[in-house]
Amino acid sequence: MMRSMTTGFWQQRDARRIAIIKPSALGDVVQALPLLPALRRRFPASHITWVIQRELADLVTGHPDLDAVIRCDRRPSLLQVATLARELSQARFDLVFDLQGLLRSALMTWATRARYRIGLETAREGSHFATTHTIPGTTRAVPAHARYWRVAEMLGVGDMPRRVLVQVPLSAHAAARTWLAGLPRPLIAVQWGAKWETKRWPVAGFAEVLARAANTWGGTAVIVGAKTDRGASEEMTQRIHAAAPHAAVLDLTGRTTIKELAAVVSSVDAMFSNDSGPLHLAAELGTPSLGVFTCTSAVRSGPPGDAHEFVSTEVSCAGSYHKTCPHNGEQHLACHRALTSERVWRGLQRLIEKHTLTNVSRRAA
Repeated sequence: MMRSMTTGFWQQRDARRIAIIKPSALGDVVQALPLLPALRRRFPASHITWVIQRELADLVTGHPDLDAVIRCDRRPSLLQVATLARELSQARFDLVFDLQGLLRSALMTWATRARYRIGLETAREGSHFATTHTIPGTTRAVPAHARYWRVAEMLGVGDMPRRVLVQVPLSAHAAARTWLAGLPRPLIAVQWGAKWETKRWPVAGFAEVLARAANTWGGTAVIVGAKTDRGASEEMTQRIHAAAPHAAVLDLTGRTTIKELAAVVSSVDAMFSNDSGPLHLAAELGTPSLGVFTCTSAVRSGPPGDAHEFVSTEVSCAGSYHKTCPHNGEQHLACHRALTSERVWRGLQRLIEKHTLTNVSRRAA
């Protein structure tokens, strides 16, 4: 029977082998990363493993508080499922945290056969049946970053600083320096792409805001994203140059690894993005960020801290977390049209002025 995990639960308990099951997505993994130092402090001699999707594994690889990485596939074959289940069983974990809370992570959690299998109150698809305990205060009303940090609080180490560390090799820093060398500041990284159509505030809006930025401050728009975003990036560049012919634009769409992306977004002066993994990566690495929120909530999903600015749509279904728009006709993607470029521009102005980025250059990593 599943029980609620209290603060004193681990006062008299220890764990030798620990697993964090958080396969995806990029932003969620980033927000959960501060748990690694917390787990290491609470269990200094334990062996800690992260179970993560293969394409995101580089994000956690090399972390000083992580001993092993188990890679899984997003759409595994039956053979891959069996192989993963065997690997999880043979690892002999005694403490497992399912931070994903979905059917696939439940199957992974169950396969570990760990004595203590801890989940969150956000568990769906019956995944709570695979856990032995649930951490209270982890409903969807709690911001995601605070929800994950509840693990540290329940372990009695929530008083330590919450810090994200991505082990970036010298080669990635060198690539970032080469790409950004000599570009006029401020450098504003831009991320348009997102898996959900409802998260993708229009390219035209991004271009209009960036053109105004170029005409106001100069600087450079550094566009990042996946290979599938190249068409949108080309359109954005064309639109920026149409409104600001002398604007500097560097298009890195589809050209960076995760480690290189981390190096780039930690080297620029600001980040301007839809609610996406790169937004959270930049913000957690200390880059002042402007987040655009349409179908998701800046309070529930935005990065922590007061260094950032958020602009949200104000339609009735804002923050409804629909991956695709449930409305047809004139109401289809109304959240995008309701969020004007003027409001987003004012958000970028606030961010730039808050950090005096027109006068102070951040040193490239």
